[in-house]
Amino acid sequence: MTGAPSPGTDGEDLSERIVAAVLATPGVAAMHGGAFGEVATYLPGRRVTGVTVGPASCAVHLAARYPANVVETAERVRAAVEPLVSVPVDVTIEDLLTETGQSQ
Repeated sequence: MTGAPSPGTDGEDLSERIVAAVLATPGVAAMHGGAFGEVATYLPGRRVTGVTVGPASCAVHLAARYPANVVETAERVRAAVEPLVSVPVDVTIEDLLTETGQSQ
């Protein structure tokens, strides 16, 4: 699935399916928009934070749940997203959050 993301059978965009797969991954606390909120997919009337899909790669930015092993979490996220796209998946863990949502 290169180029523009395609809608799913229920009208859900590819980026939204990626977010659902990422958030279902153990160790993931939330999606993250990057330092300036620049990591996002812009759709009509909404913005999907933490995911960009291009013709050459897919970028996923997230906050992990402390005390998650960040390397293992990134590998699990990559494994969850790769079946959805036909490009390499780059995972960036931007932050670690506690159960109360505070940064570590």
